[in-house]
Amino acid sequence: MLVLDSVTVRYGEHLAVDDANLRFSAGSSVVALLGPSGSGKSTVLRAIAGLEPLLTGRITFAGTDISEVPVHRRNIGLVFQDGQLFPHRTVAGNVAYGLTIRRPGQNSVLPRDARDARVAELLALVGLHGYENRRVDQLSGGEAQRVALARALAPHPRLLLLDEPLSALDKGLRERLAMDIRRIVADSGTPALVVTHDQSEAAFLADEIAVIIDGRIRQIAPPRKLWSAPADRAVASFLGYTSIVPAEVEHGVARSALGATSVDVPDGPAELALSADSLVVARHGPITGVVTSLAVLPDGLRLRVVIDGHGEFAARGAVHDEVLVGGIGEVVRLGLDGRRTGVIRPVQADSHVR
Repeated sequence: MLVLDSVTVRYGEHLAVDDANLRFSAGSSVVALLGPSGSGKSTVLRAIAGLEPLLTGRITFAGTDISEVPVHRRNIGLVFQDGQLFPHRTVAGNVAYGLTIRRPGQNSVLPRDARDARVAELLALVGLHGYENRRVDQLSGGEAQRVALARALAPHPRLLLLDEPLSALDKGLRERLAMDIRRIVADSGTPALVVTHDQSEAAFLADEIAVIIDGRIRQIAPPRKLWSAPADRAVASFLGYTSIVPAEVEHGVARSALGATSVDVPDGPAELALSADSLVVARHGPITGVVTSLAVLPDGLRLRVVIDGHGEFAARGAVHDEVLVGGIGEVVRLGLDGRRTGVIRPVQADSHVR
């Protein structure tokens, strides 16, 4: 499968990707490369596609080094943020485009009947049966991305690369199309790497998520493992954890000054990573704090509290918990919600990267 081995890409003096290592695990049909803007994630995708030269390292696919293979010989499908459809072609013409080009190892292009059958097959796969003769300017944003996906899949690529494919769409459509893309990719049998800055999108789409920060891949894990056990403070901060508390893990329980929670990490010293949802208002909670700010939102209470000796933390509560909070300056009782708490284990540098 796809392997990046110590890949480095530089733009002039800027180190865009720094010694990146990445591999598809057996059984992973979709891997998300997740990171903030400017982290190097799109550069990684472009390097895999052959659009960026490597300064050091190599990229192999199915055991073959493709680092120096030209773009058109890599047999990799690409879907970009805006789809980049051909405005002068119909939907069918866009999907068929890759089928009209002779590929390496082919003596000729597909005959017309075979092309039409493949186009019909793919439009059915992406839920656009009957759209063959539509102009692309008649499509919605979601429909256009489906056409772009069908076009990329048409020549039977051995790998599909998607660069922020949903970022131009509204939130509700992004979530629906993310689930559709996951189904389409699985049904097509084509492994895919998707680049995104959106954590929910990555979780919807991927079997595994690779987090890239400042050009370095910091952690690769299934979504559940990523959020429950971020590799380090940088990953935890990017994932939305705002506070760190020392803890000790023993027999599957992490104990800290803020309480204990069940965890799935080895025994020893650790750190609890807390998000705005980790501390919750609880009538008989073991933690007390002084409220410094309070907002009542449709989904519940959002608080800032100062816990003596430990600093200020975010906390949450249900709307009906307002009576337990009182107001700013009042003492509130809190509990630790282990389901919304991450555990960072001290590890040697880069040992978490596969």
